[in-house]
Amino acid sequence: MVEVEKSASGNKTRPMLGIFAVLLGASLATFFGRLLSVGADDLRGALGLSVDSSSWISTAYNMGMMFIGPFSVYLGGLLGPRRVLLWCAYIFTAVTFIMPFAGHLPSLIALLAIAGLTAGTFYPLTLSFILRNLPQSYVLYGIAAYAIDIVVTTHVADSYEAWVMRNLSWCWLFWTITVATPAMIVLVRNGIPAQPIPRPKPGQPPISWRGFLYASLGAALVYGALDQGQRLEWWHSGTFAAMVITGSFLILVAGVRHFSQPHPLVNFPFLRRRNTLLLGLTVMLFRFVLLASVVLVPSYLTAIQQYRPDQVGPVLLWLAIPQFLAGLLAVYLLGKIDARLILAVGFSLIALGCLMDSHITAAWSGNNFTLSQLVLALGEGLAFNSMVGAIILDILNSGSLEKPADVLTFAGFFQTIRLFGGEVGATFIRHFLQIREVFHYNLLASGIQGGTAPLQQREHTLLGAMHSHAATQNALIGRSAGLLVISIRQQAFTLSLADGFTLIAMVAAACLLVAAGLRALKLGYPQIIAAPVAGKTTS
Repeated sequence: MVEVEKSASGNKTRPMLGIFAVLLGASLATFFGRLLSVGADDLRGALGLSVDSSSWISTAYNMGMMFIGPFSVYLGGLLGPRRVLLWCAYIFTAVTFIMPFAGHLPSLIALLAIAGLTAGTFYPLTLSFILRNLPQSYVLYGIAAYAIDIVVTTHVADSYEAWVMRNLSWCWLFWTITVATPAMIVLVRNGIPAQPIPRPKPGQPPISWRGFLYASLGAALVYGALDQGQRLEWWHSGTFAAMVITGSFLILVAGVRHFSQPHPLVNFPFLRRRNTLLLGLTVMLFRFVLLASVVLVPSYLTAIQQYRPDQVGPVLLWLAIPQFLAGLLAVYLLGKIDARLILAVGFSLIALGCLMDSHITAAWSGNNFTLSQLVLALGEGLAFNSMVGAIILDILNSGSLEKPADVLTFAGFFQTIRLFGGEVGATFIRHFLQIREVFHYNLLASGIQGGTAPLQQREHTLLGAMHSHAATQNALIGRSAGLLVISIRQQAFTLSLADGFTLIAMVAAACLLVAAGLRALKLGYPQIIAAPVAGKTTS
């Protein structure tokens, strides 16, 4: 039976509906960001934008999310989750509806930044609300529901974007969120109780927002610099340097301000616990290993095999089923065994799947990834759910659920780590692939100059194939040389992807050391589940 509570205004609310509301909000926020990334080429063509201009579409949205991550701690503590979620959901719905009508790029960028500012509140308030409102005996169900997010963002977005572009129009990349967000609004209104706005006690100074503003703006600028760094050529760009220096300075100012004037809504010492720091590192590493299926596989299929988005989608879509089932298995096992063991098995499977993909060749097609992607999906499902379970166990064992500052600090920390860690990983893998592609290209090109037998045979084959298509001998040699260069570039890119899979496998293996460093906790899920039963027995 769903428990019913009364809010401060006397309206009846159902906390379980509130939990579904914040879970839906978190999924929509990430799903929209994934749509912007997957649909970048289609949006660029529909809006008539250059590659450089369109690159800011996804960056603007994610910078908004990065900004509001730390600041949502302040908003949630000052106004309560209901007010923040409702107003942000209203604005999120409105701006996604308006976006297709933006007349020029600056207007669209501004709307995307506003969308990021509003959607960015959904994630940190999700974890804090679930922890404080879901009965501990039902916490495993909360983890299972939270697992839907990773399935939606990593596998469904590609197929959905292709379906929208084939059957509707590019406008529905925005309007999908416009249609879905009102469901979240209804759930928030009926599931999250209203709370009175806290008033400062006599003689107590009002809660300051300046430290949050400095930290949020600094984090957003550094995030944007990382996202655009590859395109701007890093420190060769004044824009990149200005964003990094200004952002770092603002973060430093925020830190100095906090430790000289501690903020009542933030408790940084609470984050210094060993398990919290190691779990934060685990979140960053998981976001990195996720790039194997989110970035490397689609990059190969589109660049080497010339797959269209509607062909890439099915390669990833079916993996949602084994990944979700693996997530349910992880939730079941959390009630039986230590979360660290499940985490280790999950990362081991991810490492195995990446090692299988590291044998990639330019002859692979989508079907060649079937077995390795299945292993990756199982590993991601186990690792993600056990990681979330370990995070929740960490806060439950800290005994801080009745301390709003601790819960808000905890949620804000993991939201910031999730976003910033994901961007650091994506930036690094892009830079790594570029460096390795240049290395392999130079190595293969030097072989051409050396005139090795296989390359001479390849050149003779191309000359024979192009003989009937060229008017003169010079044209024949030129066209065959051009095809040879294209072939070498494809091979160099394929080899760089193989190096990327190997690197991710090594990072996944390193996660085993992090899992081994986590301390055993006194309160585990078997005790949490058994607690209500024990209570009934003694009564």
